[in-house]
Amino acid sequence: MKKIALVVFVMAILVSCGSSAVVKEARSTMKGDWVLTSISYPGNEEALQVTLLNDTSSECLENSKWNFISNNNTGSYVPGKIMCGTQPRFFRWSINETTAGNYDLMLKPTDEDYKSASDQGFRLNLTNLTDNTMVWEQTITFEGEPFTIRMNFNK
Repeated sequence: MKKIALVVFVMAILVSCGSSAVVKEARSTMKGDWVLTSISYPGNEEALQVTLLNDTSSECLENSKWNFISNNNTGSYVPGKIMCGTQPRFFRWSINETTAGNYDLMLKPTDEDYKSASDQGFRLNLTNLTDNTMVWEQTITFEGEPFTIRMNFNK
């Protein structure tokens, strides 16, 4: 019985270490500067005005510059168009593994000292991450139907 308990305990540790290694690798890959090259709405071809991250329009976020610092999970972005303002926006971020083996990116807007005035944050599905590309998706409900927002980044 003790051997079985020991084997179960060791297996649990190995499984938990495996997923944290993937998250650690993803954090390392995200580190650095990225450009949000395009925003699309799969399955919806209408011209829509969408506000993202409770901040600005998708038009302003296209070609925005993003920076992720992995050792303290902070970052910033600057809108892609002058008319949208040039002040950086700051955030804290983390990557969490979901039960389905997918990964969520959690973003929490902050001030320049990385302090948040509210508990509000955003959960985005990290659907693709390589050394040079990254794709986020967020599915929300719009007019009673699922609505997906896809954001494509290049390094």
